Amino acid sequence: MSPQSWFARAAARLRTANPHVVDTALAALVLFAVSLQWIFPDEGDDPLSPLGWLLGAATAVPLVWRRRHPFATAWVVSAATPAMAVHHAPPPDVVWGGLVVLYTLAARSPVWQRRLMLAGWLAGTTLTMQHKEHALPFEYAFHLLTVLCAYGLGTLARVQRAYTTAVEDRARRLERERAADTARALAQERARIARDMHDVLAHAVSLMVVQAEAGPVVVRSDPDRAEASFEAIAAAGRDAMAQLRRILGVLKEEQRSGTSPQPCVAGLPGLVRRVAESTGLDVELRTRGEPYAMPPDAEVAAYRVTQEALTNTVKHAYASRATVELDWAEDHLILTVTDDGRGPTTPGGGHGLIGIRERATACGGSAETGPGPDGGFRVVVRLPATAGRQAALG
Repeated sequence: MSPQSWFARAAARLRTANPHVVDTALAALVLFAVSLQWIFPDEGDDPLSPLGWLLGAATAVPLVWRRRHPFATAWVVSAATPAMAVHHAPPPDVVWGGLVVLYTLAARSPVWQRRLMLAGWLAGTTLTMQHKEHALPFEYAFHLLTVLCAYGLGTLARVQRAYTTAVEDRARRLERERAADTARALAQERARIARDMHDVLAHAVSLMVVQAEAGPVVVRSDPDRAEASFEAIAAAGRDAMAQLRRILGVLKEEQRSGTSPQPCVAGLPGLVRRVAESTGLDVELRTRGEPYAMPPDAEVAAYRVTQEALTNTVKHAYASRATVELDWAEDHLILTVTDDGRGPTTPGGGHGLIGIRERATACGGSAETGPGPDGGFRVVVRLPATAGRQAALG
C-alpha cells in the first residue's frame, strides 16, 4: 500500500469515527507531548513540580471539549499556556494545545472569535518569548509561523467543508430536478399514449358501430351489402388491434426489433379511403403545394388530428360529406377537415376536440375549431415545418 493511499484511508476513517473518542485521544496525545520536557529535562533547567505539570495538563485536557465548546476551550488553553511558560522558564518548545485550539477555531467558530484568538496568540507568543533568556530571532519566527500555520490549516479545513457541503447540496438539488424532469416526461408520455389510444379506439369503434347498425337493416334485402358491413367491422377491428400493438410495442421498446413506425402524413390517403369504404361517408382528400419532411411529432399529429376529426364527423355530425385539405406552405402545414354536418353540442367540444388542440400545441402548432363558412363544422390545424427547411428558405 502506498503512503498516499494509507494516509487517505486513515483520514477517511478519522472523519467517520466518534468525535468524542477522537478528541479524547487527541487530548491524551497533547498531554503526553507537553509532559516530555519534564520526563526528559534538557540539561536539568526544567524543574519538575506538580504545579508545572498541572499547568501543562491545563493546556491539554480541555481539548476533550474543543468541538462542543471551542471558544471556552480556547480561553482556558490560552490562559494556561503563558502561565506554564512563566512558571517553567524557558517557555515550552511547541505550544501543542494552542495549535489545536487555533485550528479548531479557524475551522468551526465565527469570524470574530477566530480573529480575536489569532491576534491574542500572536501577541501572547511574542510577549512570552521575551521571558526566555537569549532568545534568538529564528525562535520568534518559528513560534509565530507555527501559530499561523495552525490557523491556516483550520481555515483550509473550513473552506473545504463549505465547498463539500455546497457540492452535496448542488447534487441533491440536481437529483430533485432530474426527478421532477422525469416525472414531467412520464406525465407527458402518459398523456400522449392516452391521446393515441383514444384516437385509435374512438375511430375504430365509431366505424364498427356505424356498420353494425347498418348490417341488420340490409341483411335480408341486400345480403351482399350486409356482408360488406361485417367485413368493414372486422377490418376496423384488425386495424385498431394493429395500432394498439404498435403503441404497446413502443412502451416495451420493441421498435428496435422491427415494429412498424408511427403513422404519418403519408398514411392519410389510406385513412381517408378506409373511412369512406367503411362508413359510406363521401370523403375527399385535397393537396396544395409540394409536400416536404416534417418533424416526427408533427407527422403523427397530422395523422391523429385527421383521424379524430373524421371520427367526430362519423359519430356526431350526421354528415354526408367531408373534405380533408393539406396546404403545404413554406414554413408550416395547414390541415383543414370540413364536413356538412352539425358541430359539437357541448361548449368547447368533447375530449376529441380537446385532444386535437393538445396535439397541435405539443408540437409547436395551433388548432381552431368551429362552424365552417358554408355551414357544417371545420377543424383547422397549423403544424410547423422542419428547422432545416425553414433555414433553407430563409
